[in-house]
Order: sequence, then structure tokens, then C-alpha cells
Amino acid sequence: MKSKILISFFVAGAALCSCEPFSEMNTNPNNPIEVPANLLLPKVCQDAFTRSTDGMYADKMVIQTDGHSEDQFFEWNRGSFDIYNNELLQLEKLREEAVRTNDTVYLPLYKFMRSFHYYELTLRFGDIPYSDAMKGQSEGNYNAKYDTQEEVFAGILNDLTAADEELAASPDADVIEGDIIYGGDKLKWRKLINSFHLKVLLTLSHKATVGGINVQQEFARVAQLPLMESNADNGQLVYLDQEGNRYPQFNAQWSGYYMDKTYVDRMAERQDPRLFLFSLPTTTAAEAGKAVDDFTAYAGGDPTVPYGDNITLVGDGLISQINSRFRTDPTEEPTMLMGYAELQQVLAEAVVRGWIQGDAKQYYENGVRASFEFYETYATEYSQYVTQEDAATYLAGQLVRFDDTLTDEQKIERIIFQKYCVSFYQGGWDPYFENLRTGYPGFAHLAENPIPYRWMYPDTEYRYNTANVEEAITRQFGANNDRTTAQPWWLKE
Repeated sequence: MKSKILISFFVAGAALCSCEPFSEMNTNPNNPIEVPANLLLPKVCQDAFTRSTDGMYADKMVIQTDGHSEDQFFEWNRGSFDIYNNELLQLEKLREEAVRTNDTVYLPLYKFMRSFHYYELTLRFGDIPYSDAMKGQSEGNYNAKYDTQEEVFAGILNDLTAADEELAASPDADVIEGDIIYGGDKLKWRKLINSFHLKVLLTLSHKATVGGINVQQEFARVAQLPLMESNADNGQLVYLDQEGNRYPQFNAQWSGYYMDKTYVDRMAERQDPRLFLFSLPTTTAAEAGKAVDDFTAYAGGDPTVPYGDNITLVGDGLISQINSRFRTDPTEEPTMLMGYAELQQVLAEAVVRGWIQGDAKQYYENGVRASFEFYETYATEYSQYVTQEDAATYLAGQLVRFDDTLTDEQKIERIIFQKYCVSFYQGGWDPYFENLRTGYPGFAHLAENPIPYRWMYPDTEYRYNTANVEEAITRQFGANNDRTTAQPWWLKE
């Protein structure tokens, strides 16, 4: 795997502007029109593979103790369409340059990362601009119509199929330059694309068909294609100790940022040693000399009480901080768009649901072992707690074991928990959407604040794309019903 190399759009473009013909002397060299795809790809990868604090309050992993967090209390209203003007716009530039220079090897990556971003967008809102989106500059269409969520998901699935097929057919001579994820290894990209394809299909577990695609049959078909085979295939971004390339939380200011009781208690009751990698013992426990691997040394704050109540715990030294390794190590662990451990849990759930044949227990345990191996490799200060022997002990635990004494529903609950518990600084909003889809792992909330199904559309859509957004709302939820409690298509049986 090659190291991360971030090249800004403008700096990279400016480097290409020397030795201009006399006829182009009036062209501004600091505002390039054309930048090769290989110079755009690093930023495109950075956008897709970087993970931050997004979703961690709603996922009940952390709490705020110095102010009121809307995410923590499920009180959000409007979302943002900034992704259209940032990540998707950058992707469109990549596509344009790939077409202009006939570097067609970049087009499958464009389709894959475009699918990833639209997947995130549609899960947040429901119907979104899709087929008409990103046509402002090329066609002067600044009022994009909204596609139905089913149409968006069908487009995503078709693009993922096309991306794999195009890479498979790509000549060996076509080199992916600028690839900071897999160093130009097209087979590894195919494995990631197909693994993510399975994830999207499982997201649609409430649906039999999507845009004419039979969900279960398509899952079985894609499961026969190249998939991630180990942590060596992880779709991950590796960090370097240099400006612009460091771990996102390095030197972060965490004022009032503490562990959530929901998360700590669940990890502790399962005797999950990965807790030590994410959390620190409370001040009181540390002063009492409790060991790092003493689960009683850890405690979180209640995510449903006013933040002032948790401030008291902070003052009394009775609440755990986030492990300081995240902000003291500039290269920390890689962040993943999707990894082998998650894929194994996706396959385990598919077996339990009867979508494919296989050994669900083996997939489940493979996923847990891969997660332990990942942290043993990268969280080196804590590697002695996450060996394969520790994984075996953990898998034998009463609340973790996976065998035929469990019902299918209990098996799915355990599978979802394994994806949830290791999404700390890795999963974004994934655990939240998994909870909407399956009911697991279950999030504490106030009775007056039901867990939202979605975000309301941005104010800017009401101001500049009024007819289209209102049509989309009426079609999905009824006139004037743009509410967070309105259930989108993907969750309906």
C-alpha cells in the first residue's frame, strides 16, 4: 500500500502551467482549467476514506459535558447539501479529466466513489437530486429534479456493477496513477467495490426488489465476485507525519468530550478488550491504581441527562475520557471506507437471512478476529490486549458466542453489535442507519425525542429549488411534511 499523498487542486494545477505558448500568455496560471486525473485522485480518495467525529454523539459513543449537543439528544432538523459542492464536484472534475485525456481507468473509481457519496446522501434525506445533479456547469441546469430513493439506489447498484466490470476489463497497461489507497492495484479496488456493493444490498434488507433488481439474487451474484480476503485488502487511508497528511484527530481539542455510558457499559459487560483502545480509565480509577485491563476502571456519562449532570462526574473523576492516543499520535490507525472485518459480518447476516449459503458462525468469528488483528497492528501501545488469543477468549464469552442455541434474531443482534463496537472514529453514521434498519444496537433517548428517520432538506433548496423539493416532499411524505420523523422509502416494508 502506498503512503498517503495529498495534492491540492490548485497547487497541482499550477505546477502544470509553465512553458505556456505565447497565445496563452493571458491565461491565469494560478487558476488552471485542466488538471490531470492522477492529480485529482488523491483528494477524491481523501474525501471518501477520511473518518471524523461525525455521528458519534447519535451513535451513543461519546457525550458533551460543556454544552448541549443536538446530535446527542436527537434534536437535529435540517441537513446540508454541501457534499454536492465539495466531494461530488471534485469527482465530476475527475470524470471530466479522465474523459478529456482518455484515461478511462479512472472512470470505475469515479463511479464507485460517486456511489458511496450518493449512498450517504440518500440515507440522510430520502429522495435527492441524482440524475439531474451536477449539471449546473455542463448544461446550465441549476434546478435539479429529485429522483425517488428507489431510483437513486438502483443507480448506485448499477454503477457499482459497472465499476467492477470496467476494472475487470481494463487492460494491464492502464495504470492508476495517484492511487493513495491501493497503489494502483486494480484487483484490490474490485474487491472493495464488490464488498461495498454487498453492504448497499444488505442496507436494502426491507426490500425484495429495487428498480427491477432482485436484492437477494443480486447479493448472491456479487458474493461470487472478488471480495476482500483479509485486512490486507481493507479500503483504508494510511496517514503520515507531515502537514496535511496527519490523522484527523491529531492535536484535536476535546473540551467537554467524554465517553458515553451506553458504549462503555456494553463493551464492559462483554469483557471486550477493545474498550481499552478507545477509552481511558477514570481519574478516580487511575489514582486508585486500577490496571488498564480492569473493566471496572471505565465509566461513561448518561447521554439522556442535562449536560450539567455529567459535569459533576467530570469534577469527581468518575467519567472516562477518550483514549489520548487519537490526538497524540500523528499517524494513528488508518481510517476505513470499508474493511474486511465489516464484510465478514455482512456475509454472516446474509447467511442468517438465507440470502446465501455458508457458515454464519465462521464469518462472524472471522470478522471479530480481523478486528482484533487490525488493532493489534496499529494500536501498538495496546497490542498485548488484542492478540488472537484474546480474540478467542472474547468469542467464547456468554454475550458474544455465536452458535445454534441462538435464534436468528439473536444472531443478527450480535452481528450488528460487532460492527457497532469497532466503529469508534471509523463508522460515521453507519451504526445509526444500522439501528434504523434492524433496531440494533438500540440507542437511549428521551421519550419526547424519538429517534429521527432522516434530516429535513436544506433551506437553500426551499429558496432556489422550491418546486422540485416540494414535489419530492409531497411524493414521499405528503404535502408540507418535511419532518425528521417522516419515514423514507428504504425503511418501509
